[in-house]
Formats: sequence, C-alpha cells, structure tokens
Amino acid sequence: MKIYEELKARGLVAQVTDEERIADLVNNGKAVFYIGFDPTADSLHVGHFMALCLMKRLQAAGNKPIALLGGGTGMIGDPSGKTDMRKMLTKEQINHNIESFKKQMSRFIDFSDGKALMVNNADWLLDLNYVELLREVGPHFTVNRMLAAECYKQRWEKGLTFIEFNYMIMQAYDFYRLYMDYDCNLQFGGDDQWSNMLAGTELIRRKAGGDADAMTQVLLLNSEGKKMGKTVSGAVWLDANKTTPYEFYQYWRNVADDDVLRCIRLLTFLPMEQIEEMNAWEGAELNRAKEILAYELTKLVHGEEEAEKAVLASKALFGGGADAEIPTASLEDGDFEDGAIGVIQALVKAGLVASNGEARRAIQQGGVKIGSRKVTDVFEKIQKDEIAKGEVVIARGKKSFKKLILG
Repeated sequence: MKIYEELKARGLVAQVTDEERIADLVNNGKAVFYIGFDPTADSLHVGHFMALCLMKRLQAAGNKPIALLGGGTGMIGDPSGKTDMRKMLTKEQINHNIESFKKQMSRFIDFSDGKALMVNNADWLLDLNYVELLREVGPHFTVNRMLAAECYKQRWEKGLTFIEFNYMIMQAYDFYRLYMDYDCNLQFGGDDQWSNMLAGTELIRRKAGGDADAMTQVLLLNSEGKKMGKTVSGAVWLDANKTTPYEFYQYWRNVADDDVLRCIRLLTFLPMEQIEEMNAWEGAELNRAKEILAYELTKLVHGEEEAEKAVLASKALFGGGADAEIPTASLEDGDFEDGAIGVIQALVKAGLVASNGEARRAIQQGGVKIGSRKVTDVFEKIQKDEIAKGEVVIARGKKSFKKLILG
C-alpha cells in the first residue's frame, strides 16, 4: 500500500484540491510540503499531534517537510474555529514559544542534512510594507469570497475584527513565499483551515502561474463530535512539565470504547493489517486496545522509557502492582496546620480540582479516594507524618491521581 492510499485507509484525508496530483507527489517522494504552527503557547498539544504524525509519515515516504513557525501570523491570531478573538501575544512571548516548539518537533521530524526545514514567517511578514502588500496581493482577493469562508462566519456574531480579517491573506502569502523560495508544492492542515489553504493555492496560480495543492486532514474529534485533547484541568500538552507522561498515558488509556480504534488508525504507526484485526475486538479486548493506544502514543511523544514507567504506574494504581512513577504533588510546611492538611486543601494543591467548592462537591458525590478508601467527610484531614512516608495517593474520579509528597 502506497503512502497516499494508507492515509485514506487510516481515515486521515478530508478535502483535497487535486487528488490525482497529490497522490502522485506523495507516493513518489516529490512533495515539498508545509504545515503551519502558530506559537500561541509554550508547548505543542494534542491538537498538533496529528499534524506532527502526518509529517513523520510523509517524510518516511521520501517527502520533504517544512515546519512553518508562525512568528508573524502569531502576532495576529487565526480566527478559525473561534467565537472570540485570540489573546494578543508579545514578540517576546512568541519567540519563547517558538523555541519550545523547535525542541518538541525534533522528536518527530528529522531536520538533519536538509531532510526537513524549519522556517519562521516572521522573516517576511514583519518587514512587509502595507501599501506594497495591498498592491501585490490585494487585487487577487475579493471581500465577498473571503466573507463566505467558514472561519469568518463563526466570528460574525461577536464581531470580526479587521486584524483577524487579514489572517487569510497572510496565510495565503506564506504559501506563495514558500512556493517561490523553497519550491513548496503542497500544504497540509486541519479541516478548519480549508478556506485559508485554498486562498494560498489561488494566489500562487494568479501571481506565479504555477500549480500548488492543498489537503486537509480530519480533525481529532471523539464519537460525540467534540475536539479531543482536553481534560478538566485544560489541554493535554506534549511538554512533560505541563502534562506528565503518566497523565498523557492515562488520557489515552481512558478514551471511550467508540473512539479507541479510530484513534489507533489516525495516530499510531501500527501496521494497518494489525489494526484491521482489532476491528472485531469487544469488551475486555477493547481495554487491551486502549493500553496499546496509550503506550504507542506515550512512546512517540516521551520515549520508550517513559512509556514503560507510565504502564507500571498505571498497574500500581489499578492493578495492585509495585509502587512506580506515580505523578506527585508537592506540599510545603505552610500547607499544614497542627501537623495536618484538609482533604479539600490537598485536592486543590494537587491540581485535581480548581477550587474548594469543586473539591467539596466531589467529596459529597463520592468521587474522592485516599488510596482505596472513599472520603465521605469534607472536613477530613491527612496527617503530615503519613505523607512523609510516601503512602498517600489521593484520587478524584477514576482517572486523576496524585501521590502527596513533602517539598
């Protein structure tokens, strides 16, 4: 099976400009393709994960990836999929985030010996003269067509700002510059980027008289149509300091039965033959599929050693195995009063709830445990001596655990 046919078999392909041409490019290692990453945070997250895996797959098939870092577009903010305007970042924040992205991307993409490129669109966008840009690019865009784009429709109710309105033009100009400067002939992106990507192919056709193509991949949605990669405490990050390898493992270990095989197809590098055999799995076999999914993805992001530790930690908590690398929450002397800390305060300090009120409700609803014992008293306290022995694991629900330790 060639790479394009594999992408289709895995369910990754959403929309394409010219399927025959795109299949020829990627199947024969002739694609110089790019995916854009706006540095809106200091870590990549699960939302970026599919894009990184796609780049890894295509590079392995002999194609050349360009990771475009949005040092310029990040100054504006993409309105796609948003009902509110994105928070404006400073140049310093954007540059810091870019440096974080570079380190994480190198785990997926081989940048050695020119096999891939990392480019920052700040190199051309920040020095653009506004009047020159209007003359060079403006005639090729009609306001009527831009306003028909789905990414803008979602912003109409609360007001689409002029700064956001320019985002499509900037992304199209990115593709044009990459086409001219690096022979980039293909852009990939999420399905919510389709309008922006078409604008780029059209600009290249009008200004350079060339053919460039675009393909969107499906968004990572669960069976209810909601974006995956969110927990009660926020996004699932690829940075181990923001989402520990254990927490990352547990996120995938606890996906719904209806989602596990789709996630395996979309995100893992397991052979399609092996995945097809899993289609008939039911009941306890689906739990095994979740373990495979969690292990494979944790290994991809954090390495085999951390994936093994996450498996051991999960067994220690759920299967009565030996103690392992269970995520910890550090308490300071000031957190204790008379040698103890309240369970409510411990839940908050551990990051398992956002507030005292949420902790209280969780206890009252029977969702809090210390070890295997359910907590029923909202005023219960945990002794500092117990924590010092490393024997206290506090849990909120079935998925969130922390071992309490002294800092």
